[in-house]
Amino acid sequence: MTVGIIMLVHTAFDRAEQVARHWARAGCPVVIHVDKALPLARYEKFAAALSDVATLKFAPRHRCEWGTWGLVSAVQDASEIMLSSFKEIRHVYLTSGACLPLRPVEDLISYLAERPQTDFIESANVATVLWPVGGLDEERFTLRFPFSWKRHRYLFDKYVDLQRRIGFKRNIPDGIVPHMGSQWWCLTRQTLSAILQDPKRPVFDKYFKRVWIPDESYFQTLARRYSVALESRSLTLSKFDFPGRPHIFYDDHLRLLRRSDCFVARKIWPRANKLYDAFLAAPGNDMNRTEPDLGKVDRIFAKAVQRRTRGRSGLYMQSRFPRSGYASGTAAKYSVFHGFSDLFEDFSDWMNRTTGTRLHGHLFARDRVEFAGGKTIVAGGLSDSAALRDANCAAFLTNLLWNTRGERQCFLFGPTDDQRIRETIAFDRNAQVSVISGAWAIPLFKSNVDFADIRKDATKLQQVEAEHLAILRSPEAKARVRIWTLAEFIAAPIGLLQTIIDEMSQKPSQRLAEAPRMADLTGFGQFLQNLKNQGVQPKLTGNFPVNPEPMNAQSLPQKPYLVR
Repeated sequence: MTVGIIMLVHTAFDRAEQVARHWARAGCPVVIHVDKALPLARYEKFAAALSDVATLKFAPRHRCEWGTWGLVSAVQDASEIMLSSFKEIRHVYLTSGACLPLRPVEDLISYLAERPQTDFIESANVATVLWPVGGLDEERFTLRFPFSWKRHRYLFDKYVDLQRRIGFKRNIPDGIVPHMGSQWWCLTRQTLSAILQDPKRPVFDKYFKRVWIPDESYFQTLARRYSVALESRSLTLSKFDFPGRPHIFYDDHLRLLRRSDCFVARKIWPRANKLYDAFLAAPGNDMNRTEPDLGKVDRIFAKAVQRRTRGRSGLYMQSRFPRSGYASGTAAKYSVFHGFSDLFEDFSDWMNRTTGTRLHGHLFARDRVEFAGGKTIVAGGLSDSAALRDANCAAFLTNLLWNTRGERQCFLFGPTDDQRIRETIAFDRNAQVSVISGAWAIPLFKSNVDFADIRKDATKLQQVEAEHLAILRSPEAKARVRIWTLAEFIAAPIGLLQTIIDEMSQKPSQRLAEAPRMADLTGFGQFLQNLKNQGVQPKLTGNFPVNPEPMNAQSLPQKPYLVR
């Protein structure tokens, strides 16, 4: 017994002829349906080119518009010709003119001969289907669709809305449960003839004529009534992208197609000469009995869909700006130091010596971008212009991290900076944020301005910092956040700095041999008391004694306390 091939052709007739001869040479009868939209002269030329193939016939032509009944009618007529003209066939394989056999036809014939009663058709209950694109799943079986989705989209949508508003629902004929699946199937003669010769076929045909995209449900539903052994899968490799359009295979997909071990693939680019030459070449002597495994390529296509929909973290393409919730986050881990440069006079130099990383200044300072080393332009052509940065602060940070992948970026931040970046940092899982709250009071302590101005600035800075801390502590924050008050950090600076450095390196590092040079805080406690006396409560600095011990002495690491 052999296999009959039905081909639905509407374009690329030179390739369709090439593939049809390939099937016929291997002993497979072929029935071709050509879309009625094709001009008669072009159809006659195509039919004449294949007139020398004895086991090839043409079916009556129907207009085959996507999503309409014409596709099913074309397959029905072609199937009837196949079953009546070629009595020796046991399976009928439905393909298109854009399909390409990936394995020797003898492999397919042998595979189906070992499974004489098995139907291969993707057939999933509509209630469990997740893949429909367009918002119609069960409704495609209960509403009417007299208008073409492609040619009369406005009428299509309005008529669907009207039916929904009035609560219209069609009755599904008795004896069938709607199923959906790929239109590319391989059915046994027994199952296919039972579908075509069913006494209730006029009822079923009348119903499915008003179903949307019936070619993906007609045979998939009716095969369930008659099949002895149905495997809900297609032997054809057919993949779809995120919007629901079929993937097109090109020459550079050669290795991928071979890896699939599938018998047929669609949709092949007509000018993929390398693919046609490779797969339509004379077969070898060795029979390949490998089971088709779509899983080998499904993983690749799943990653492609994820890349298509999610993008790459931190990459903004010039072709499209990512929607919220899609390509999000940043490309690499980075560290933000809040308040450290206020407490330590040489913090930047110390970081460079200790970790080997470059510590930028205040990237979001009001007047300019403070790149490390005083640079005005860095990787990716990012300028130190505050105006350009402020046009999109999040994109500025994202681009900086993308352009410097492989090198950890660190920068300073504080309440005097542009605060629009706060949410971006707090909600970024790549961010490591270390905060010494209340450190803004140190520059005020050292400033030589009137105390009235100091009081005003302290009130504003504390309010801005409190808002920032609230964002960092919110349940939605994804950044790795550590917050200490100024009093807490001064009590054990070496140990806390060690914690930060260990986290940056993601593994225990050598014990710190030196600490950065701390600012002279003699009289700072009295300064905070003066603020309190003037009505300002600097709570974010922590409990700072009025007359503390010298604060600029190097502190030894403290043992951790266990709190039960």
